[in-house]
Amino acid sequence: MPWPAWATERIELVEPDPSWSARGMALAAELDAVLSPWLVAAVEHVGSTAVPGLPAKPVLDLMAAVPDPDALVRDGLACLGAAGWVLVPPELDARPWRRFFVRPDGRGVRRLAHLHVIRPDGRHWAQVLAFRDLLRADQQLARQYATLKTALAREHADDRERYTEAKREFIEATLGSC
Repeated sequence: MPWPAWATERIELVEPDPSWSARGMALAAELDAVLSPWLVAAVEHVGSTAVPGLPAKPVLDLMAAVPDPDALVRDGLACLGAAGWVLVPPELDARPWRRFFVRPDGRGVRRLAHLHVIRPDGRHWAQVLAFRDLLRADQQLARQYATLKTALAREHADDRERYTEAKREFIEATLGSC
């Protein structure tokens, strides 16, 4: 079975878009409604598009806190599918602590948004929010991250996993300095 086009699109960073914040809030509110039977906290806009002034892939990242991500997949997949979300199979995502969804554009060519479904009591929920908030609060840190992301996007333009992994050291060092 061939991969959908959005699954293999190149990493391309774009200049910050002031509309990302409002679009992230609107999508979070939409997901709050769709996922309300499972949520234990409001859906959060995270990732680089949630940091004003930060270059990013033009893909909104949202994070939903649920007690059991597998139960959401089992019981809520139809609701998410009806809202345009596609589950990335856990064996392909290779991150057992989350369930990952993509919302592609109408043609199925580009990613519009990601949804990370995780437990709120695990370390990942707190770390993602802490990193976002540190970048929002410290412009110098955000500039350093932007420089790194730009270099890594050039180096790993065709490999999302390597791009993501290459940012890990910076993220862990930043969180370790808190």
